[in-house]
Amino acid sequence: MKINPFDDFINLLFPDLCILCGRALQKNEHQLCLSCLHDIPKTNYHLIEGNPIEKRFWGKVPIFRATSYFFFQKGSSFQKLLHILKYKGNKEIGELLGKYAAIDLLDSPDFTSIDFIIPVPLHPKKYKLRGYNQSEWISKGISEILNKPLDTTTLLRVRENPTQTKKTVFERFENTEGIFELSNTTLLAGKHVLLIDDVLTTGSTLEACARALLETQGIKISIFTLAIA
Repeated sequence: MKINPFDDFINLLFPDLCILCGRALQKNEHQLCLSCLHDIPKTNYHLIEGNPIEKRFWGKVPIFRATSYFFFQKGSSFQKLLHILKYKGNKEIGELLGKYAAIDLLDSPDFTSIDFIIPVPLHPKKYKLRGYNQSEWISKGISEILNKPLDTTTLLRVRENPTQTKKTVFERFENTEGIFELSNTTLLAGKHVLLIDDVLTTGSTLEACARALLETQGIKISIFTLAIA
């Protein structure tokens, strides 16, 4: 690859900065410096069967494997990243974090054995308002690294539900009942799908997605989120 001295000069005058700490990025860094990335605590649950995330779904919906990349804490660096991803229009940071996470997932045969990647869909009204689905951009990064197809047309959000904030666990369950449907109940038959969302809190939204997907015969469902609250 030919080095352009003019690009080096421009970068010297106007360096790309880390969106968290403001430090000038190195050539192998994009948006987020590796130091800030390493400061966000990872779960490594993709390497542990029966981990706390999987236990959240026990007795609710049959899930093969489940993991989250980071631990979520209020006021943490990841909370700032999530805010930038969801509310500041920086969808590319979702793709970048998805790539970093997928590099770790390569160490787990359970997660590399998937057939399709499915992001939790937004309702069309919310999608139009935001302009993109953050879970879809996370999925794009994972899809590229794992080399697995991304499916954004089979699982649909057919009903808009009020915000989950300040609702009890049971109220969240009621709030998500019947909001997802499948456009095709045969495409994913006998397949292993990886369902992807940004943050796992009570898991009610992911449960609702899984219930809809389970209308497909022989489907196997695993779950990935960027963080667990």
